[in-house]
Amino acid sequence: MHLKTLTLRGFKSFASATTLHFEPGVTAVVGPNGSGKSNVVDALAWVMGEQGAKSLRGGKMEDVIFAGTAGRPPLGRAEVSLTIDNTDGALPIEYTEVTISRTLFRSGGSEYAINGQACRLLDIQDLLSDSGLGREMHVIVGQGQLDAVLRATPEERRGFIEEAAGILKHRKRKEKALRKLEAVQTNLTRLTDLTSEIRRQLGPLGKQAEVARKAQVVQADARDARARLLADDLHQLMTAMAKETADEAAVVARRDEVQAALDAARRELGALEQEAAKAAPALTEASETWYRLSAVRERLRSTQILADERRRLLGSAQVEQASQQDPDDLEAQAERVRASQAELENEAGQARSALEAAVEHRSAAEGEAAEAERLLANALRAVADRREGLARLAGQVAAKRSRLEATEAEVGRLRATLAEAEQRGDRAAQDFAALETQVAGVEEGEEDLDKAHEEASERLETARQRIAELEGELQAAERDRATLAARIETLELSLTRKDGAGALLSASAQGTLGSLAALLHVAPGNEEALAAALGPVADAVAVESVEAAVDAIRTLREDDAGRAHLVMPTAGQASGPVGPLPADAVAALDLVEAPEHLRPTLAALLADVVVVDDLAGAQAVLRARPELVVATRAGDLLAAGRAAGGSTGAPSVLHLQAALEEARSAHDEAVARGERVRFAIASAQEELAAAETEHQDTLYRLHQSDATLAAVAEQLGQLGSVVRAARAEAERAQASLDEASRTLEQDKAELAELVERLEAAEADPAESSDVIAERTRERDRLAELAAVARSKETEARLALRTLEERVRALAGRAEALARAAATEREAREKAAERERVRAQQAAVAAAVSVGARRTLVLIESSLARAGAERERAEHARTERERELTAVRSRVDELARELAQLTDVAHRDEVARAQQQLRLEQLEARAVEELGTEPADLLAEYGPEQPVPVTLAPGEELDRERPASVPYVREEQEKRLRAAERALALLGRVNPLALEEFAALEERHQFLTTQLADLKKSRADLLEIVREIDERVEQIFADAYRDTAEQFEKIFPRLFPGGEGRLVLTEPDSWLTTGIDVEARPAGKKVKRLSLLSGGERSLTAVALLIAIFKARPSPFYVMDEVEAALDDANLGRLLEIFSELREDSQLIVVTHQKRTMEIADALYGVTMRGDGVTTVISQRMSEETA
Repeated sequence: MHLKTLTLRGFKSFASATTLHFEPGVTAVVGPNGSGKSNVVDALAWVMGEQGAKSLRGGKMEDVIFAGTAGRPPLGRAEVSLTIDNTDGALPIEYTEVTISRTLFRSGGSEYAINGQACRLLDIQDLLSDSGLGREMHVIVGQGQLDAVLRATPEERRGFIEEAAGILKHRKRKEKALRKLEAVQTNLTRLTDLTSEIRRQLGPLGKQAEVARKAQVVQADARDARARLLADDLHQLMTAMAKETADEAAVVARRDEVQAALDAARRELGALEQEAAKAAPALTEASETWYRLSAVRERLRSTQILADERRRLLGSAQVEQASQQDPDDLEAQAERVRASQAELENEAGQARSALEAAVEHRSAAEGEAAEAERLLANALRAVADRREGLARLAGQVAAKRSRLEATEAEVGRLRATLAEAEQRGDRAAQDFAALETQVAGVEEGEEDLDKAHEEASERLETARQRIAELEGELQAAERDRATLAARIETLELSLTRKDGAGALLSASAQGTLGSLAALLHVAPGNEEALAAALGPVADAVAVESVEAAVDAIRTLREDDAGRAHLVMPTAGQASGPVGPLPADAVAALDLVEAPEHLRPTLAALLADVVVVDDLAGAQAVLRARPELVVATRAGDLLAAGRAAGGSTGAPSVLHLQAALEEARSAHDEAVARGERVRFAIASAQEELAAAETEHQDTLYRLHQSDATLAAVAEQLGQLGSVVRAARAEAERAQASLDEASRTLEQDKAELAELVERLEAAEADPAESSDVIAERTRERDRLAELAAVARSKETEARLALRTLEERVRALAGRAEALARAAATEREAREKAAERERVRAQQAAVAAAVSVGARRTLVLIESSLARAGAERERAEHARTERERELTAVRSRVDELARELAQLTDVAHRDEVARAQQQLRLEQLEARAVEELGTEPADLLAEYGPEQPVPVTLAPGEELDRERPASVPYVREEQEKRLRAAERALALLGRVNPLALEEFAALEERHQFLTTQLADLKKSRADLLEIVREIDERVEQIFADAYRDTAEQFEKIFPRLFPGGEGRLVLTEPDSWLTTGIDVEARPAGKKVKRLSLLSGGERSLTAVALLIAIFKARPSPFYVMDEVEAALDDANLGRLLEIFSELREDSQLIVVTHQKRTMEIADALYGVTMRGDGVTTVISQRMSEETA
């Protein structure tokens, strides 16, 4: 078996499909750094199932896909195919060539295939595991893996040997078996719990099934009685309904007669009402006519009064007074104002002419003044040109003096700034020292606060733990209470009697004291003995007297409730057996406590009874005292002439009563314990609240302290900044002060020189200024004349503006007077029009008054005629109303009689409907409760049908008794009550108990079978695990011995004169032991691998791997630059070993060493093109040599 070809498509730098052909022997892969040689090794590991991205020198598995270059886009998938020559059948597959393929898509999907058939990763690992290839990939030694071999733990080194020995498949088998064993154990536990639970349920369910069987018989008897009673009810109800139907017919006939009379009276009433209706419009019309005429009369009277009043008012109105102003006078005043306006306009024209003259005079004066100013400026400019040199020198002197003064001021300012900065720095330093002292105090307080907070946190946690513990105790107490309550309920149900004693106890009849078992208290452990000694009396009911017992027996007979044993108080003293008792025998009377009034009765029942431990002791006591009755604590009874004993399926009543009392006591204790725990929880919650408050308080104070420290720290930072800023400012001020001092000294020297030059220049004679003075006087005179001209111009402008304003005012007054005259004329015209309208309205009012009087006379006569007509209509209506009243009375009487007859008929109908409803209900009950149609029920269970005699459970047929008896309702009611009472005595009946019991019993049997099968499966799995462990131990032991032997041979060859060996960490446990490596090169005493040099460590790792290779050879090995750290001598030794390995295995070596290339049978050159894609070339060395 050897690797034949490797094809890469899109894997890392192999963007294009690249195929490498391998042959037996040594194949060397060579090429420069970064060309992609190691990608060939990664591809081999990846296609054989490597799952770790870091092992493939990547961050995630997607990194193995070609990521693209500047000139080539990234690919969407990576695919590697490895073809293995399987001619020797090393792989367990029926192919001479096996091709393993793996494809990874960029979306994350992955595919595996063997010979083109899709498969799982597990299938590939199983295929390769038999050839020594496993998950550790020890046959592939990548870069840096040699040091990883040395850093590996002893258990990891063991994994290398196990993988080479092919133990991996056995490990997988064991893991699979252990998983199955764990699942089997889980199922076994679950089935055990289920079986126990079902076994626990079978007992009570069996009792319920027995009760259900009895209930079936009683329910059949009750159903028969109920059916006969229901049939009787149906028969009686149907008879009553037939009788009531005949009575209803007579009522209906009388109702029809009254209905006919009522219809005739209503027709007469209708005719009268129609006549009244026809006459009503005439009456209404007459009334409305009279009312309308009355209304018209009133309106005419009001109109007449209003017309008279209006005529009076219009006749007394006065003529409006005219205005005091005459329009003609106003127009004359307007003409006079217009004349004054024309005069003022002439004066304004003269003022404009004067203004124009003043403007011309001012312009001439200003021109002359400007010419004089120009001449003066020329003269001054000439003098300035002559004195320019002297002025410039004087200016330089003044400027230098100003600069000198500014420099002196700057020096003073800098000295003040320096002093202020030094003072500010000193103050900040003092404040900083004070704050540091304050911080020290706060930090001391912070330590106390931290301690207090930690203590509060501990107390809070303790309180919480205490509450959790108490809540757990409370839950346990509640569980115990619930369990005990259920047990009490079960025991009470078990003690509930279904016979005559139960009937007496449930009836609570007068004179009944209760169950004897409930009144007794037996010493623990002796319940069965006392139950055997008392016999049936243990189930007896205690009564007050003989009379109460007689009443109880009569009650049981009358109610047919069964039989019961009764005990009653008797006179006498309580005493036990007479004479000394044998050893280990105890009088039964001493083991039981009872009420004083029952103590003599109990003594009579237990007079000669003693209790011993077992039957052997009972035999001994009976031989010594034959007159005694001996009971064992197991419930056996021996006496002269009789014995009883054996096993019992159910506990005795005394035992159940004792268990009930014990359960009640334990229940009370659980309740009390729960209350105590609740009280403790309340106290603990108060402590928790206090602890939380203290915790919050300490936390708040701690936060406050932290805030204070932060504030102080911030202030310290600010003060430090202030100190640093003040010092920096002082340094800058000092530097500026030094520079200003140097500038001041230099300026003083330059000023002295300039002053000497100015004094020398001023000593020269100056030119006369007479011309300049003359021209200055001329300029001033002309300027004054120009000012006078401007003043006159201003006065002319003011006079013109005044006249214009007066003209505008007069024009406005003339217009206002004209408007007033027009308004006055219009007002006088409107007053004349109003006078004309008033006269016209007064004439109209007089005409209206006359017409109203004439119309009132006519209205009065019409109103009298309308009143007479209305009175005649009212009289006719009164007559008709009297006739209608009489007819309505007759109709009402007939309607009342009809209503009474209708009510009677309705009540009969309601009663019949109720009877019909009851009949339907009885029929529905027959169908729902009995499943029988009413007709069939009457035919089978009617009163005329005989009642068959039923037999009680266990009762035999008496041929002398009749098979049936006549129907008697009282007997059937008694029969039904007896059946219902019997059902009540049976208690709660589970109707599905029989089916549930059968199903539960069948399930219990099935689960028992499954449980046996699971136990057998567990035993088989444990046997498989044991066999695998033995096999693994044997294989590993052989592989370890061979590897250790090979290591002791290989190490001296690689380290001449050195020693090396493998050591087991746990020699006594071959299944769990690890492997340590001891290496001592020649001339050194060290054995620890960490003390070796890098080359020695690499060579030691190579020695270990080669030892594994030789001990358990693999078909091929892949090595990536394993000899890179070796010198020439060690390389030669390693190549000798490679030559030995090539005899049995195929070697694929990635190398840079020339000597390694020389021993290779084939070379693959790997290079990377400029586009970042790897390409390969191959060369077979044997052909080249030939």
